[in-house]
Amino acid sequence: MMKKTALYEVHVSAGGKMVDFSGWSLPIHYGSQLKEHHTVRNTAGLFDVSHMTILDCSGRLVEDFLSRVLANDVSTLAVNAALYSVLLNEQGGVIDDLIVYRLQDEYRLVTNASTRDNVLQWLDSQNLEGIDIEERSLAMIAVQGPDAVGLMNQWHESIEFDALPSFTCVAIDQTLVARTGYTGEDGFEVMLPEENAAEFWHFLTERGAEPAGLGARDTLRLEAGLNLYGHEMDEEINPLAANLGWTIKWKPEDRNFVGRQALERSEKKVDEQLVGLILDGKGVLRQGQRVLTSQGEGLITSGSYGPTINCSIALARLPKLAEMNCEVEIRGKLVPSRIVPLPFVRRGKILVDTD
Repeated sequence: MMKKTALYEVHVSAGGKMVDFSGWSLPIHYGSQLKEHHTVRNTAGLFDVSHMTILDCSGRLVEDFLSRVLANDVSTLAVNAALYSVLLNEQGGVIDDLIVYRLQDEYRLVTNASTRDNVLQWLDSQNLEGIDIEERSLAMIAVQGPDAVGLMNQWHESIEFDALPSFTCVAIDQTLVARTGYTGEDGFEVMLPEENAAEFWHFLTERGAEPAGLGARDTLRLEAGLNLYGHEMDEEINPLAANLGWTIKWKPEDRNFVGRQALERSEKKVDEQLVGLILDGKGVLRQGQRVLTSQGEGLITSGSYGPTINCSIALARLPKLAEMNCEVEIRGKLVPSRIVPLPFVRRGKILVDTD
């Protein structure tokens, strides 16, 4: 039986088309994925992301523990600050990507639903410091788009949400509001008690925010050039080949995080890169399609129609020296495409030449 979030009935009442996503019943759209995508780019959309795994970690040696199991360095975090990191295995493969928040007395990890069991097992196996790791049953709602700040200011007038820097958070009673997101737009991710979720959701929709489903979330993150676990990275993929080198903090040199030795051995041997593709011919770019370049073959990891830029786009893992023109095999035919820098879109602005 699929699990349901605290907002399940709200989604059904709003006409959400419910699908199975990592064992959770979640809306893929509410009638028009395209409309929901543009709503987030132009005004504000709401996403129910309560399926994400939320773990609170505490204990005297919690910073030592997280500094060892995460490739990024939590010791740099101030209270109420956050960072993006990857959790690596001993071979340097990605067990999961996550955001870690430093709170007053603990750290909070937000990880993917599809990796929940693997993450919990891995953290338990690595927990030599006796850290308390508590999985929280909280609702999580993402408010994304250029109108997100104004909506949040209406919700809680005593907090100046426009002054909250990116990748920081503020605790309001039992609710944590973080200026983070997965759309390439400004916005917030709000973690709150499940019994308060529907009231918060309705407050925002009554003031103009529109519900958005998983379909729009995927095209938004694709245009923003953001990785998706199981597509751009997994336990077999070196993060250096997935545009995640910036999440690895090599200094101090004596911080021996899990996977470090494997990454150091492979750092100068990575012969792949994750790039953007724009299709110049007819068709739609999809995961798994072959890409032919002058430097050899590669593979599309994520692909779709990009509603903001009105063409077919993709993320692809290609030979490191590949650049400019390439071809994608679509239904047995080679279709001209172009390699472009990422992201395609940021804060509603198109950053690539689509002509």
